[in-house]
Amino acid sequence: QVQLVESGGGLLQAGASLRLSCAASIRTFENYAMAWFRQAPGKERDFVAAITWSGGNTNYADSVKGRFTISRDNGKNSVYLQMNSLKPEDTAVYYCAADLWRSGTYLRSTYSIENEYDYWGQGTQVTVSS
Repeated sequence: QVQLVESGGGLLQAGASLRLSCAASIRTFENYAMAWFRQAPGKERDFVAAITWSGGNTNYADSVKGRFTISRDNGKNSVYLQMNSLKPEDTAVYYCAADLWRSGTYLRSTYSIENEYDYWGQGTQVTVSS
């Protein structure tokens, strides 16, 4: 049984920083590319960032590029999202997702599409006030 558990969400002011964590109970964590998505109230779930199993390739949504950094620690079966210079429009529930994709060099071309991901966490709320 695969589980993804996010943590680290909270309520904070614009300009602050926050790090989200996702702990994965996946025996072969290295076989999975990982990603973060988010869903704002009344909106669809959107791609935020993705990373290959090796950490050697990452991709970001334009809206977070330069502010957010995705990383992973395969020894801890964990993936992280460092969020800096937060804005009110970053307010959302943030979800961790796992894609069975063994390339450590590149992500699948459809990395930003949520249907490509095999497992999802329950989400963690991030609220940014102005």
